Amino acid sequence: MSMDGKVALITGASSGIGRATALEFAARGTAVGLMARREDELVALAAEIEAGGGRAVALRADVSVESDVEGAVASVVEAFGRFDFGVNNAGIEGEFPPITELTEEQWDSVLDINLKGTFLCIKHEARAMLEAGSGGAIVNVGSVNSFFGFAGGGPYASSKHGQVGLTTSASAELAPQGIRVNIVCPGFVDTAMHHRVRDLFGDEPIDGMIQAGVHQNRAGRAEEIAKAIAFLCSDDATYITGTTLTPDGGLTGTL
Repeated sequence: MSMDGKVALITGASSGIGRATALEFAARGTAVGLMARREDELVALAAEIEAGGGRAVALRADVSVESDVEGAVASVVEAFGRFDFGVNNAGIEGEFPPITELTEEQWDSVLDINLKGTFLCIKHEARAMLEAGSGGAIVNVGSVNSFFGFAGGGPYASSKHGQVGLTTSASAELAPQGIRVNIVCPGFVDTAMHHRVRDLFGDEPIDGMIQAGVHQNRAGRAEEIAKAIAFLCSDDATYITGTTLTPDGGLTGTL
């Protein structure tokens, strides 16, 4: 699944799935624009990729701010001369109050990053691909909570459900123009976000859900999700668009 000579923008690249995806793409010969709000982590990752013979540029930007997204896409094109892949991974879990206590600010903070941010990225990534005229692939990163909610999870689950509808709608618009749009919906993955949720709800209930529901009885690794994302961008997936891929160890198969 060579992606040599191609160019990608990866949001939320400073940690977790985004960081693993950047390393996976770089290993396949893809130049990567690394976008997130934490600049120090991006600079360190870019240096790591370049030390391994890859090409990378660090782009401090906020996916919920349209001018930031537009500027990041333009910087990738300027740095590498083309634009082939968008990986829209940036996301936050937010807080989990009862819906009767949920504030407008708590709602907006999650929807602005997870759903509005995905929309803005698709918009400007697709524009760059259309201007180049060579097509491309966009992968959004959702969650198994794209399919079901949980108590206290109104903003998060709503944002993730919304990403699925946005993905299928964008695919219907863009596939005839050579741009494939898909979504990856991971289950439990061993990332910083996963550990923040553990700190909130406790190890025992999280481990109980993994043991009861995940066929492989473990959390996934960020590198495993990165490979699924790379597959959807690669030429091995040329007839796949508007599709949800769920690397979750079998979790949704038992719900």
